[in-house]
Amino acid sequence: MNFEAARNKMVDNQVRTTDVTSHSVLSAFLSVPREEFVPAKLKELAYIDADIELVGGAEPRYLMEPSPLAKLLQLAGISKSDVVLEIGCGTGYASALLSLIAGSVVALESDEGLAATATATLARLGYDNIAVVTGNLAEGYAAESPYDVIFINGAVETIPEGLFGQLRDGGRLVTVEGFSNASRAKLYVRGFGRVSERSDFNTAVKPLPGFRRERSFVF
Repeated sequence: MNFEAARNKMVDNQVRTTDVTSHSVLSAFLSVPREEFVPAKLKELAYIDADIELVGGAEPRYLMEPSPLAKLLQLAGISKSDVVLEIGCGTGYASALLSLIAGSVVALESDEGLAATATATLARLGYDNIAVVTGNLAEGYAAESPYDVIFINGAVETIPEGLFGQLRDGGRLVTVEGFSNASRAKLYVRGFGRVSERSDFNTAVKPLPGFRRERSFVF
């Protein structure tokens, strides 16, 4: 299979057609070999217009489909001077994209197996401005804060307040809130001691474990 041709087709047919115009985002999607970040048995499906399952089980993890991922990265308005925290890096595909757009990336992963895979793949491919770390996703990674951008790589139901505290003044947090077809991309900006939010586009991406709202008992 000609992966380079498939990558170009993905950008032309799935990314550009959904209002992604950022040169840095488009360039990153054209450069990063998505096939290197999926399970070996799924390599030929790497460029389909769908989420790809990375691990199964009670809390499956997915590689986000290209279009919403590109739109979220564009929404974040990332520049080469930015330090980015990615929450839920999986096998490292979005980490690689971010490494080409931002100055440096801290890629947080709770699954040690996925973190090990991401570390090995990113090192093999030469993405050297990324630090893969392990920990609780909902807690973020305060040790390297503050960040210019926090990108939550999956859909969430709620955002812990502590994550906003890891943003520097003027910093942005980008995520998808809600599940299934009732979800929307959100941009949060921290400034002057408060956090403002803006809804952007409708989308449907797979949930990231650890961000469910606590259920209250009804008597």
